[in-house]
Amino acid sequence: MPQIQIFDPALCCSSGVCGPELDEQLVRAAADIDWARSQGGSVERFNLAQQPLAFAENALVREFLERAGQGALPLTLLDGQLVLAGRYPGRDQLAQWLGLAAQQAGAPVSASGACCSGGKCC
Repeated sequence: MPQIQIFDPALCCSSGVCGPELDEQLVRAAADIDWARSQGGSVERFNLAQQPLAFAENALVREFLERAGQGALPLTLLDGQLVLAGRYPGRDQLAQWLGLAAQQAGAPVSASGACCSGGKCC
C-alpha cells in the first residue's frame, strides 16, 4: 500500500487541533487524515515543533526547508516523493493516492471528532 507522510509546521500538538482558536484548515486536515487511516490508509504526520529530527533526517524535506523555509509547510510525500507543498491534501487526494474508495459526498467535518483522534484531546 502507498505511504503518505505529512510534514507539518510547528504546531501546539500533534494535530494542531487544540487551543482556544481552531484553524478550520487544520480541523479539516485532521478529519481527512483520520478518515484515510480509518479506511486502512497509511498516513504519518510529523510536527516540526515536536519531531524536528524527522525533518532533519529526510534529505528531501531538509533540502526543501533550506530552499523554501518553514513558511512553505505543510509538505506531503507519497512513497518518498514530493506531491504537495503549502497546503494539506483533501480527502479526495488522499483517497486517490492511497487507492481508497472516494469519500461520500457531504461527509460532515466537525472539530469535536477531530481532536487528536481516539477521543483524546491535546
